[in-house]
Amino acid sequence: MSNVFLGIDVGSVSTNLVAIDKDGSVLHSSYIMTAGRPIDAVQKAVRGAEEPLAGHRVVGAGTTGSGRTLAAAMVGADVVKNEITAHAVAALAVEPRACTIIEIGGQDSKLIIINDGIVVDFAMNTVCAAGTGSFLDRQAARLDLPIEEFGRLALMSKSPVRIAGRCAVFAESDMVHKQQIGCKTEDIVRGLCQALVRNYLNNVAKGKNIMPPVLFQGGVAANEGMRRVFEEVLGCQVIVPEHHKVMGALGAAMLATHAKRTRFRGFEALHRSFTSQGFECDGCANACEVVALLMDGVTVARWGGRCGRWESVEAAGS
Repeated sequence: MSNVFLGIDVGSVSTNLVAIDKDGSVLHSSYIMTAGRPIDAVQKAVRGAEEPLAGHRVVGAGTTGSGRTLAAAMVGADVVKNEITAHAVAALAVEPRACTIIEIGGQDSKLIIINDGIVVDFAMNTVCAAGTGSFLDRQAARLDLPIEEFGRLALMSKSPVRIAGRCAVFAESDMVHKQQIGCKTEDIVRGLCQALVRNYLNNVAKGKNIMPPVLFQGGVAANEGMRRVFEEVLGCQVIVPEHHKVMGALGAAMLATHAKRTRFRGFEALHRSFTSQGFECDGCANACEVVALLMDGVTVARWGGRCGRWESVEAAGS
């Protein structure tokens, strides 16, 4: 029975799971839509890994993403890290000389600057959807185009149209206008890719020194049109890792390899009933909202307070 390490990345759009061996090779991965139900998504991801990992023993588990604390309490994680750290760890495993990470997901986008293998700066955009994957999904639907075809069509464009990309609402109305005046679909698609890249560089990357090697991660990295536009604007090669969609989970799994003794609850535990509930602490004027996770009606973890009075999630990191 060989040892494996699990990494789980719980985001607002997707919940990703990666299992690696001691050498860092990916044995299993999954990409599941969170759909506003992170508990269900985590259970589905872990249950989906049970059969592929039959004959393996989980000796470390890590979580990341906006729902990392919830996921950690559910699975019994040994490491809980923010997504900046997780993405950087996975990127450096792919390209040890990496200096810049461009990460564009469904609801947000990030820029991570690395110097000599250490994260020295980062920026995030969680305000406007114009620079995210959900925006591309909506426009693909409006164009009656499978999102998988977006990149291929973008590369066919000979005369891309300019689309205002600073705001999702303006970009959408501008795209409709271009449709109404008869612009080719491939030129509109290429224009959308260019608008998203401009939005990213003018907002997330504003004032940052982008140096190669550059890695492009997140679901949007599957769009070849986006990668090509980034290369044209930055004037350098942009590397898309093999597991670009699940790099956060991959990084969490790699961080879990340092666990001395695992707290992983086991696959059978994820078949139990999990619920969460919140309450307001009256211990001081902060009135913190504390979240409690219940497994089969029994509280197994609490978090959310500033003073640590209610904390009971035994996991390292932040």
